[in-house]
Amino acid sequence: MSKYLITGGAGFIGSNLVEKIVSQGDDVVIVDNLSMGKLENIIHFSKKHVSFYKEDITNFNFMEKLLVSENFDYIVLLGAVASVANSVQDPQKTHLINQEANLNIYEIIRKNNLKIKKLLFASSAAVYGDEPTLPKSEESVIRPLTPYAIDKFASEKYALAYGKLYNIPTVATRFFNVYGPKQNPESQYSGVLSIIKDRLVSDEVFTMYGDGNQTRDFTYIDDVIEAMLILLHDHNVKWDVYNVATGKSTSLNEIIKTFEKVANKNLKIKYEAKRQGDIEKSQADVNKIREKVGFNTKISLEEGLKRYYGRKQD
Repeated sequence: MSKYLITGGAGFIGSNLVEKIVSQGDDVVIVDNLSMGKLENIIHFSKKHVSFYKEDITNFNFMEKLLVSENFDYIVLLGAVASVANSVQDPQKTHLINQEANLNIYEIIRKNNLKIKKLLFASSAAVYGDEPTLPKSEESVIRPLTPYAIDKFASEKYALAYGKLYNIPTVATRFFNVYGPKQNPESQYSGVLSIIKDRLVSDEVFTMYGDGNQTRDFTYIDDVIEAMLILLHDHNVKWDVYNVATGKSTSLNEIIKTFEKVANKNLKIKYEAKRQGDIEKSQADVNKIREKVGFNTKISLEEGLKRYYGRKQD
């Protein structure tokens, strides 16, 4: 039996990851301040296998006591201000959470010589910014446009550098537009698919920022969880970063048509100006994760939307 620490474990990706880990018989400790995550995402888990601390990852003393006392096998760093818009409005607060809190965790591991099996830092496709070459490979030009993207890239580089310098097994992922159950549509910068789903279910107006021709590489949550677990458990994979995506690009307008087909109803749309920091085109090159660890996504966009819309509203 293994023990996992998941920061941000009450959030969308985190709670889905907890569910999978618990189903395999392992134990999880969640640290989440519930600013983005929801207690209802994790409340049903058995207390025998899941411990929850409502706490900020910026509480450095708490994090040190927890890491030193619990002797974790695996650490997954998902806790973050996940909103690009919020990072533009409050860059200093974002920096404290999205970079300094993660650096503190790396330093605790180094300073206390903690023997973990793997640490995974969840980075973002936002690090690529608006450099026009597509698809984006892990070797593509990095051009972060916002404090969110800058902090994600810096934390990613720190994770990999600390790993090499101090022999800590670390790996990083760059997620591309993950969607699925437990995504929070009330968030200002939630995944756009969760907002579309919410508006379809409630028959309310969806606000489109831009003309809808912006493209994204949408990846269903089950595929993302599988990729994370492969990267965590493959001991030959360390000190490197991997795109986690489908490798396919779809416009928002196309997405809406497919969602309308799945839901068998039309979406009401109101158009607004493009938001500051939003990227026009995004698509991943997934050759690296495919060739190095044998991971391929399994769930098509239409199948993912069917699964997502078919679930009760989370």
